[in-house]
Amino acid sequence: MVVEVSDQERAKKFWTEVVGFEVTTDAPYGDDGGRWVEVTSADGMTALVLSTVSEYVKNPEVRDELPTANFFFYADDIEKTYEELSAKGVECQARPEKQPWGWWSMFTDSEGNRFAPQEKNPTS
Repeated sequence: MVVEVSDQERAKKFWTEVVGFEVTTDAPYGDDGGRWVEVTSADGMTALVLSTVSEYVKNPEVRDELPTANFFFYADDIEKTYEELSAKGVECQARPEKQPWGWWSMFTDSEGNRFAPQEKNPTS
């Protein structure tokens, strides 16, 4: 999945030092001095490409109460994930809340992107 970022170093630091992903690729890319920065979750199930925001592409406006990412992260225990992210200083806009499709919450990365973790197999 591609995540647009303003500052690749800052985003890489957030995803690795705060969230716990690992850098799997950080290499020059293209003729304009760009870099291909890819981080992967510890379980190897999720990879994010931290791509510099293009000056030519404008993302659509999204209401503040919704994630800006077009994908969910799955969590085995949404409360625990929320508490861990909050303890690490991650800005969380939504506490875990039950929705018709299951439990979810929302957090923001260092670049202002909003993501929604969802409990994978909710028990209630």
